Amino acid sequence: MPRRSILTDRQRAALFDLPTDEASMLRHYTLADDDLELIHARRRSHNRFGFALQLCALRYPGRLLAPGEVIPLAVTRFLAAQLGIRPDELAGYAAREETRHEHLAALRAIYGYKMFTGRGARDLKAWLEGAAETARSNEDLARRFVEQCRAAQTILPGITVIERLCADALVAAERRVDAGSPVSWTMTCERGSMPF
Repeated sequence: MPRRSILTDRQRAALFDLPTDEASMLRHYTLADDDLELIHARRRSHNRFGFALQLCALRYPGRLLAPGEVIPLAVTRFLAAQLGIRPDELAGYAAREETRHEHLAALRAIYGYKMFTGRGARDLKAWLEGAAETARSNEDLARRFVEQCRAAQTILPGITVIERLCADALVAAERRVDAGSPVSWTMTCERGSMPF
């Protein structure tokens, strides 16, 4: 099945890239005292750095870091300053792949992050079906879905999964509207316009 691409590269980057501007880093990547206590419990500096970076990526944009992902220098410097570690210490992180998995498991247990599976995924898909009827654009629906995942502390699925889910929801919503379903009638009336 061909990939359904509903977003431009710029739109994907806006949803998934780590923020590099100072205001966004201050908002999303400033570590609280409780965070620092947990981070400093890691034995080596590169593991403290990696643990902090994974925590920040889970908070915003709400995703896992990809193996081998290049982290923007602005982000490494911002976190290094808070941790009292040199920015180049990150290079030694996760020499063992198991370390990344152990840290992710710890972060999920401590902070309550969930994977996009099971009932949580079904609930988010159901929410997406309803939101598709009021979406102004592909980008609007994808952005709202990402925000809903963040609010539910659900780790974002991959961008291709998000695009497929949004495309399917938009097609289903369009079919409901074309069929004149009661749901579309209600949604349309609530927006203040009549369907005929």
